[in-house]
Amino acid sequence: MVQKTYDVAVIGGGPAGYVAAIRAAQLGGDVVLFERNTVGGTCLNRGCIPTKNYLKTAEIIHDIRRAAIRGVINDPTVSVDMEKVVDCKEKAVRQLTGGVKSLLRSQGVKVVKGEATLSGEHTVDCAGESYQAKSIVLCGGSDVARIPIPGIDNANVLTSTEMLALSQLPQRLTVIGGGVIGCELACAFQAFGSQVSVVDIADRLLPMMDAELSAALAKSLEQQGIQLYLSQQVSAIIAGQEQTTLVCENGLRLDGDKILLSVGRGADLSCLGAMVDRIYTRHGKVIADRAMRTNIPHIYAAGDINGQLMLAHAASKMGEIAAENAMGKASTCDLSAVPSCVYTMPQVASVGMTEEEAIRAYGRDAISVGRFPLSANGRSVASGEPEGFVKVVVLDRYDELCGVHICGAHAAEMIAEPAALMATEITCEEAASIIHAHPSLSEAFMEACNDALGHCIHLPKTN
Repeated sequence: MVQKTYDVAVIGGGPAGYVAAIRAAQLGGDVVLFERNTVGGTCLNRGCIPTKNYLKTAEIIHDIRRAAIRGVINDPTVSVDMEKVVDCKEKAVRQLTGGVKSLLRSQGVKVVKGEATLSGEHTVDCAGESYQAKSIVLCGGSDVARIPIPGIDNANVLTSTEMLALSQLPQRLTVIGGGVIGCELACAFQAFGSQVSVVDIADRLLPMMDAELSAALAKSLEQQGIQLYLSQQVSAIIAGQEQTTLVCENGLRLDGDKILLSVGRGADLSCLGAMVDRIYTRHGKVIADRAMRTNIPHIYAAGDINGQLMLAHAASKMGEIAAENAMGKASTCDLSAVPSCVYTMPQVASVGMTEEEAIRAYGRDAISVGRFPLSANGRSVASGEPEGFVKVVVLDRYDELCGVHICGAHAAEMIAEPAALMATEITCEEAASIIHAHPSLSEAFMEACNDALGHCIHLPKTN
């Protein structure tokens, strides 16, 4: 049975989908949203929010252990009750997903629960019903990637979804993958009390980020007790009676109670349904332009499904742009100044080009690099968090901020200022001239800009 015709149908209720639905409704559209699980998608239910909840608990543990340095008299012996840890996480998830449901309801968006697929250019099938729409926004999100190695289906090999539901702390945890999720969960479970090892085929952690950030994070994780095994190709996983063994091609063997598989995510194209051969894809992702439009003009693809930038905040902006165009506007999405954040301890955050990328694009002699250590920042020292630095990459010809990279406590908050300034195309000299509050962490960005210009006040003179 065909339901009424909507202005916009959105498939997927994650950060791209629910934002697209709300924005289309704000513009006067009659909107239907399809979600097979709970609105909020991977981010709210199984990814960003649950992981950050765990990492906040880990930060509290770190603070307790180092409190004696500040004259706080306590017992630094700390352990966790994993059932309560999980309950705390679930409470945060319920609050936020409940908030999304309320937002959708307030905007008059019809929410349909079930697996939705395209059955035509204007038709979505879900739960035995067909829905017509003038425009359709595909926000199918992504799935956990898997690697084809013997033993990967072992019951002790977990994805991040299962890892975040464990009610019993593993004594030994092996993480396959040194990317964002792998590093974040390694930090959390090491703090909780697990013995953690990280294995990756790459020669450094976070290979998509600036090399200095990768090196600084690796040093810090090792100081926390996390064992890093880089440039390692996993060849098999062997099940034993009391442990599971990860085997690498060079003979390295790591025994553990649980193995976390964290090797990235791939676009989920299941929503394409009968249109799978008509909507253009490349490398397993839907092709979309800057307006989020596919090769079929009234069908849009936003968020992880198009693979342009697999970050929740980027997905939300893409969903907003797709909705505006579906409602007749002419909007485009600029992803050149989108910050990337990793909530490890310390945090790392970036926006724009890495130093390596800038060198490849413009040449070594065309750029300047400024750095400022947090050990010279008054607020960082007073807070007992002097680890890390701020680094800026500048294209000399235009005095243009090409990239900013931060390692340290609260880096994910600090990156907002450089991201905003880069989006407005402010020069490095203008950024350096802005008066920042003292003492504040944000002063370190100003100082790094001054260092790139050669006149940083709070660094010693160099020849």
